[in-house]
Amino acid sequence: MTRCKGSGHFPSSDIRDIPEAHRPASAVGDTVPAARGTMIRSILSVGGWTLVSRVTGFARDVVMAAVMGAGPMADAFVVAFRLPNHFRAIFGEGAFNTAFVPAYAGLAEAGAPGDAHRFADRVFTLMLIVQLVLLNLALPAMPWVVHALAPGFAEDGERFQLAVALTRITFPYLLFMTLVTLLSGILNAHRHFAVAAGAPVLLNLAMLAALGLSFLFPNAAYAAAWGVAVSGVLQFGLLWWGCRRVRVMPDLAVPRLDPALKRFFAVLGPAVIGSAGFQIAAFADTIIASWLPTGAVSALYYADRLYQLPFGVIAIAAGTVLLPEMSRRIAAGDVAGAHAAQNRAAGFSLALSAPFTVAFLTIPGLIMAALFQRGAFSAEDSARAAAVLAAYGFALPAVVLVRSAVASFYARQDTKTPLWASLTAIGVNVALKLWLTGPYGVTGLALATAVSQWVNLLLLLVLAKRRNWTAPGRTLGLTVAGVLLACLGLAAVAVYGQGLAQALVPDLPHGREIVVLAVLGMAGAAVYGGLLAGLLHLFGLRLRRA
Repeated sequence: MTRCKGSGHFPSSDIRDIPEAHRPASAVGDTVPAARGTMIRSILSVGGWTLVSRVTGFARDVVMAAVMGAGPMADAFVVAFRLPNHFRAIFGEGAFNTAFVPAYAGLAEAGAPGDAHRFADRVFTLMLIVQLVLLNLALPAMPWVVHALAPGFAEDGERFQLAVALTRITFPYLLFMTLVTLLSGILNAHRHFAVAAGAPVLLNLAMLAALGLSFLFPNAAYAAAWGVAVSGVLQFGLLWWGCRRVRVMPDLAVPRLDPALKRFFAVLGPAVIGSAGFQIAAFADTIIASWLPTGAVSALYYADRLYQLPFGVIAIAAGTVLLPEMSRRIAAGDVAGAHAAQNRAAGFSLALSAPFTVAFLTIPGLIMAALFQRGAFSAEDSARAAAVLAAYGFALPAVVLVRSAVASFYARQDTKTPLWASLTAIGVNVALKLWLTGPYGVTGLALATAVSQWVNLLLLLVLAKRRNWTAPGRTLGLTVAGVLLACLGLAAVAVYGQGLAQALVPDLPHGREIVVLAVLGMAGAAVYGGLLAGLLHLFGLRLRRA
């Protein structure tokens, strides 16, 4: 078997003779080079599965709101659910992907597939060891952990004890999800996105099934907690099957501190701190909200769930596809292609997420009432969560664009610069939380988060531009202009059309707000889509190339 000299790729005639697990990333799956349409299709694939996850997650949250409401039981479960998710986001999705995916893709792209496979084996083994140690340390120390996360609960002994018991059930979820993140990174590097994107659906289905069997548990919170724990096992099983199917499943191996692993840890350290930025802000939200009146923690949770819908479907999908794409292109010396891919991802993400921003800012009360106000979830709970949702709406454009902006650094294995940007944003965030919570209550927490996200985005853009690590072009600028003008039309529909929609929908015994929201949503989608398509055509662009 021969290699093309200097190319870093195996000749196409020889690819079939190489086991798939040992082919370079560019040779796995499609051998056609990635193009504009390929990246957009990958984003849509990931986004489609993420949309399924978010829709089933919404169904889960509707059931949770109806069963548990926004009282002490819901507050205790939210803390138990957030704790392993905070650690997963810090050590798993955020830090690990930014350190592992470029390193693994670079080894594979450079024509060293055996090295890439050994690198994955060693990282998998190390992560398993670390998670087992963490789990054994955390379970007996859970009362202190919960007290640190939600100190206000200590004044309510029953709520505190429930939170401790539930967190002991949910915390093993972190072990499985950390390994799921590793396996997802391997599949993504080989352009297999669907299995990893679809795995979170199992969390929602498991929780729905557990809530349906809540009569078998002490209360609904215990049922939901066990649903979380079981889903971790199911998701790991799915990713294990996905990796085995394409023969890229890592094995247990004796960790050896070779140059690749040293580089991985050098990148991982700053990435952990950088990824902790958003999670530290979320920790601060929970800590401060635990001192506020009962229901504040739940209001943050339900508003955050809606805010996470466009973030998860659009921003995470774009970031998931963009990072390995830019990493491969930069490793191959195609810097212009990497920047073009980044611009396409940013424009595409902004165009799809902008309608959510307008909706959250203009009709948050209608959204919350339509989606959650039933059963134990009262009108007061709905109004409190709606104010938080509006504040989150201000943050959404920045959060979506950060996922594309940060790829400028992570694709070059620079995790230190995003770290400093994140730490600066954390300082702004915490300072504003302390200042705004007094006059604005739980809404002030969300406002502080929104401002800090814009600070983070602006810092990343300025620093990347100074190094010529990003190159916003004319197409991106015209796309942003078209999106802004289309949003003005959408905002007019939301503000002035709500009364008309309410007049058109007759009184119904149940679900009138849902019908009003659906009517308004369809009208808004038609106006926004028509305006954006017309403007992009006027500018000489097509949406799929934006």
